[in-house]
Amino acid sequence: MAAVIADALILLAKVVGVFAVLMVMVLLTVYVERKVVSWMQTRVGPNRVGPFGLLQSLADGIKLFFKEDVRPAAADRVLYLVAPVVIMIPAFLSLTVIPFGTSFGGEPAQLADLNVGLLFVLAMGSLQVYGLVLAGYASGSNYPLLGGIRSSAQMISYEIPQGLSLVGVFMYAGTLSARGIVDAQRDPLQVGFLPDWLHLPGWYVIPQLPMFVVFLLAGLAETNRAPFDLPEAETELVGGYHTEYSGIRFALFFLAEYLNMITVAAVATTVFLGGPDGPAFGFLPWLWPIVWFLLKVCAFLFLFIWLRATLPRFRFDRLMAFGWKVLLPVALLWIGVTGVVLAVDLAPARTGLLAAAGVLVVLLLAITLAGPLTGRDRRAARGAAT
Repeated sequence: MAAVIADALILLAKVVGVFAVLMVMVLLTVYVERKVVSWMQTRVGPNRVGPFGLLQSLADGIKLFFKEDVRPAAADRVLYLVAPVVIMIPAFLSLTVIPFGTSFGGEPAQLADLNVGLLFVLAMGSLQVYGLVLAGYASGSNYPLLGGIRSSAQMISYEIPQGLSLVGVFMYAGTLSARGIVDAQRDPLQVGFLPDWLHLPGWYVIPQLPMFVVFLLAGLAETNRAPFDLPEAETELVGGYHTEYSGIRFALFFLAEYLNMITVAAVATTVFLGGPDGPAFGFLPWLWPIVWFLLKVCAFLFLFIWLRATLPRFRFDRLMAFGWKVLLPVALLWIGVTGVVLAVDLAPARTGLLAAAGVLVVLLLAITLAGPLTGRDRRAARGAAT
């Protein structure tokens, strides 16, 4: 009995610790995003609350917590209250299966090691669609309803290529466990045309480069981040599915969005960049895996912020077409290529072949993505010419 209580207390301490770290990461991510975007736009950014404005996000959160909660008269009483919770809880649960370092005993540090860990992450992301639809429907207003419909169509469309982008990794690693995938990337890659003394890290971003790009693009669309932020298009829908929310309930939507950003970055780090894998030095050996994991996650978060400050918003029909006509065929094509290369015994040349072919596919994907962002609609151009 005492052992059970001790295990329960240890698990509770882990949950509280991870939750506290995530809350701090969200506050820092909001601050860094506002600062970086302001610098890119030649502005100052937050600089009033705390040293260098570091406490501005905390002040905004406290303000939202104590702000009066206004509920529309036409809103559904129950669903209106449930929707933010339905979005928030899966956003936190998605991170419980991600190994983020090494414990003092040398075991991977994570809350739960499920043998279907990454499928659990995808399932939690799918549950959030219900929260967005409920938020749009329960508000009793047209603009949130349109935002909820847009968001559900977008998330369902991009969930398919996002899930398929992980299939090649599953085929390489032979497991669905996040811990197993990290362990499978510890051995260095052997590339046939490179000298024997040059060892590349065993990260799957090298043989699965197209899947890596597909996962990041689909992850941006799943989290409603620019240039895929059509469900929250302020110029069209006022604010999207959470227009009628205020106070702490609006803060839950805001918090879930940034938790989803961290989830996408953490999954990309785990699946394609070896997770906490990295060089360890003589002192504090348990600390370095956590440091490398956080650095990789922060690099992805900076990339998301950079894209928001750089790229214009997609038009909705182009956004849907890009998911169904570009990302989905690329993911299916690369699954077939990976299967053929793994079935035919080409090791160690198979890694070099996949890497070379992957670079070509990514270049074609970049050209396809640049069209909707920079070019005019061909039909509109033809109509103007006539």
